[in-house]
Amino acid sequence: MMQRITLRLPGQQIDMLEQMVAAGEFPTVSEAVRDAVRELIERRANRVLKESDQVSFKV
Repeated sequence: MMQRITLRLPGQQIDMLEQMVAAGEFPTVSEAVRDAVRELIERRANRVLKESDQVSFKV
């Protein structure tokens, strides 16, 4: 189930997202943002999980 969040972005970023949609890169601005979040999670999730494991071992 998807949940909704509110996100504020600078106008220039919104304009670029809308241009990507107009160019056919994404079907909607929401899908472009979801794609960016997926990429961020893929790049950084392992590091965050490793750090949280280290903290739990210190306790």
